[in-house]
Order: sequence, then C-alpha cells, then structure tokens
Amino acid sequence: MTEATDCVFCKIVQGKIPSVKVAEDAQTLIFMDIQPASPGHTLVIPKTHAANLMEITEADLFAVTKTVQRLARAIRSALAPDGIRIVQTNGAAAGQTVLHYHVHLIPMQEGQRIGTHGRAPAKSEELKALAERIRDALGA
Repeated sequence: MTEATDCVFCKIVQGKIPSVKVAEDAQTLIFMDIQPASPGHTLVIPKTHAANLMEITEADLFAVTKTVQRLARAIRSALAPDGIRIVQTNGAAAGQTVLHYHVHLIPMQEGQRIGTHGRAPAKSEELKALAERIRDALGA
C-alpha cells in the first residue's frame, strides 16, 4: 500500500487516527464524515494513496466506483433519503480539503440546503448509530 506520511486519510487506513468505519475491503474503506453535511454523510477512499482523480490508478478508481454504487444502494435502503448527492473534488480550488482521492455520499431530503461539508462536528454516538444502520444494509 502506498501512503503519504502526512495524509490524514492514510492515517485512518493505518488505524493511527480513529474513525467511524462502515465497511472495508482489500482496496477501499468507507467511513462516516465527522463534519457531515447531512445525517449519513459517508466517504469512500482507496486504501492506496492518490491525491486526486489524475493520480489514482484505474484499478483503484474502479474499486472506489463499485464501492460508491454499493454504498449508495445501502444508504437508500437504510436511510430512505429523497436523493443522494455524490461529490468528488480535485484540488483546493475545487474544495478538496484532504489531498487523498475520496468520494462523498450525502443523503439529501427535498428542500435541504446543498453543501459538501457541515458546519459542526457530529456527535460520535450519532455517527456510530448511522454507521450501523448503513452497515446492516450493506450486509457487511
């Protein structure tokens, strides 16, 4: 596994920084966003470091995309949102705050303000409860 020593997401993959994990496989990791734009906001990352879409390998991109689709179905089943916003940004100018390729899945309700990041950290117990509901829907 390639990693960047100062990358927060690489540290999450390594278990050096805690996260509320939903599921993982050999190539990808799903975890809850700690500053969610809405309840159930999750992130999918490749376990191998790549800063952005231009750097990620085709194999890792395919793995992340498959995981995103699987997760979107699980979020729909577990949380019944009106829609799911799927966001992937590249570079600080585009709003990327962690320079490790990642995809946001943000459950949305009709009339909800659209944003990629929330304004405040979520409570750990709420994240854990949502992660469990999504994990159960994944069958993980």
